[in-house]
Amino acid sequence: MKVAIFVDGGFYRRRSQTVLGDIPAIERAKELEDYCHRHLHKSKGKNSNKEVELYRIFYYDCPPMEKKIYHPLLKRQVDFSKTELYTWSIAFFEELKKKRKFALRMGKLADGQAHYTLKEKVLRALCNGKTKFEDLTEQDFYISVDQKGVDMKIGIDIASLAYKKQVDQIVLISGDSDFVPAAKLARREGIDFVLDPLGAPIKPDLFEHIDGLRSCDKQYIEHFKKQQ
Repeated sequence: MKVAIFVDGGFYRRRSQTVLGDIPAIERAKELEDYCHRHLHKSKGKNSNKEVELYRIFYYDCPPMEKKIYHPLLKRQVDFSKTELYTWSIAFFEELKKKRKFALRMGKLADGQAHYTLKEKVLRALCNGKTKFEDLTEQDFYISVDQKGVDMKIGIDIASLAYKKQVDQIVLISGDSDFVPAAKLARREGIDFVLDPLGAPIKPDLFEHIDGLRSCDKQYIEHFKKQQ
């Protein structure tokens, strides 16, 4: 059985950082590689003699932002090309390129509309009077910037593999419901479609569009339970 693994890179990086903590780029790349190979063992199943072959790991993301963005609290421009995140991201992508069976599919950031905005819970606290403007800190803001082309690339690649019958199973690591049309197409073509939301819940009606739901690290599942 041939298995292709699709990774929504932005989603994976956010979840792994939140649940597993900050680690060097080289270690995070190895962590992702090991995590994907856990899916191969899961696909094989217990007490099974079937052979499972990795077709490829498709990783989707955007290069880090390089431009300068005005920070309303600091009242100055922040040069993202000189941030630790920029350096870390470049090192992470370069490390993934060296990995066997990894294919990077890079989109673009809509950095023309990038801006700093308040985190939702901070904004609520301001509106409720629980926080004052003078109490705000740099950590209360986050950079808002959209990705372009990533979802489209995922959909096209899933469709291509399905139509060409190149794999028997597709594992998608993502928390985005935009995958549904691609999943439906793959299933119509006889592909076993497995979703891994890294422990996050999915909407009940999404179950009808996938063949399986699994996460390969208990830490992700336990982290969500603690948030409830």
